[in-house]
Amino acid sequence: MFDHLSEKISDAFRSLQGKSSISESNIEETLQIIRSALLEADVNFKVVKNFLAQVKEKALGVKVLKGVDPGEQFVKIVHDELTAVMGGESEKEIDFDRLGSSSGPGGSKMPMPLLIVGLNGAGKTTFSGKIALHIRKKFKKDVLLIPADTNRPAAKEQLIILAKSIGADYFDSDLSRPPHEVVLAGLAEAKARGKDVAIIDTAGRLHVDTELMEELKQVKAVIADHNPEVLLVVDAMSGQEAVSVAETFQQEIGISGVVLTKVDSDARGGAALSVRSVTGVPIRYLSVGEKLKDLELFHPDRLAKRILDMGDVVGLVEKAQEIVDEKEAARVLGGLEKNRFTIDDFWKQLNSMNKLGSMASILKMLPGMGGMLRQVGDITPAENEMKKIGVLISSMNKQERNDDKLLEVRSRRERIAKGSGTAVTDVDNFIKRFREMRQMMSGMMGMMKSGFNPLGALMGGGDGGGDAPSPQIKGFRQPPGGGGKVKKGKRRGPWGNNYF
Repeated sequence: MFDHLSEKISDAFRSLQGKSSISESNIEETLQIIRSALLEADVNFKVVKNFLAQVKEKALGVKVLKGVDPGEQFVKIVHDELTAVMGGESEKEIDFDRLGSSSGPGGSKMPMPLLIVGLNGAGKTTFSGKIALHIRKKFKKDVLLIPADTNRPAAKEQLIILAKSIGADYFDSDLSRPPHEVVLAGLAEAKARGKDVAIIDTAGRLHVDTELMEELKQVKAVIADHNPEVLLVVDAMSGQEAVSVAETFQQEIGISGVVLTKVDSDARGGAALSVRSVTGVPIRYLSVGEKLKDLELFHPDRLAKRILDMGDVVGLVEKAQEIVDEKEAARVLGGLEKNRFTIDDFWKQLNSMNKLGSMASILKMLPGMGGMLRQVGDITPAENEMKKIGVLISSMNKQERNDDKLLEVRSRRERIAKGSGTAVTDVDNFIKRFREMRQMMSGMMGMMKSGFNPLGALMGGGDGGGDAPSPQIKGFRQPPGGGGKVKKGKRRGPWGNNYF
């Protein structure tokens, strides 16, 4: 979503390279470029004006630290102000441990209502399924999905399908009744079943109108005593219109948070940078894909880092922790020490990588890789190559994946090529490259066990103990001392292709 904005802001910082200090004259051009970039991203004009004023004031008032490049210090100021515009410190997760505040018959607690509101087409129903999965997986809470869209009967069927797909319970709403009655009946059912959270998917309109507001006011009124959370779902592609919608819903209904959907699209990002500043309402979640697991807690500081091409290593680690099996990883590492890394091990690692997201999305979470990707261009061919390898491996049987020596038999390679729709030469090439990679990885494991630090060596710092020369990456010219930018060159990838 922020690719274009990130590129423009990165270009703006280049004008500060080589400057010995920060002054009004040498940051003016940078601020103008940032201003244009933010307006092109459809950020609210008042937000842009206030943001630039704050950046300029702090940049001119700050004392440049000794040993710190003025340009880098300016980037830090921009980062801090971007973070502040989007809400400051990371937003806290909704407290799903609490229950509804009022007691039902017998003194038992009511489940906490989670009211999902918004316009048609914003993705309310899909988000209802996503947040249900998130609550069940992260908080181990029992949820009930309540269809309350009396205008679009298909929404009920969609919600039921989503509920079944994640193994969650749902309420078979009678949509012939008024919405507030449907919600009350759903809450009563949630309480009777002992649920912790009741997720209510409400109706929307193509635009904000009086009828919609009155309907939602009635729904909000009947659950007001039950400590509800009200989340407004808005389409990130709608730009400043999303901010206008959020303002209206906040004034008319009262909302506790905003959810941005279609963040994985080519949306310009104006909504994310404007909503909090204009409405005072925090952005709670980002819907980053079509799958039900594609939901992220909104972190202003991390998003600011992504925009400035500083990466989001913490986010990447959190994603990996959800996917990686620690016992399996330990087993693979143990096998590497003995040169026992199998094609089946590689296939499992490949599948884990696919669960993390596309190659481009993973690389963008690493510092500086956004700029490198822009230089390299389209990496779709590299991703397609990895998919091709996955299909090729899936055409092998279990014995072949665990013992690649069996693949010396020509008939096996021919069968695999036919099953994967590839040529025998493709199979030959894969086996050759796989063995080369295994040899390299085993060698690195041996060096690490003996005290060699490959990362330190690559950074120009030796091996951390010995006098062995630092290894050089073929095709890349490393600057003296390991500092500065690495100059791009062509390097053959692990499968022989000229990708980065």
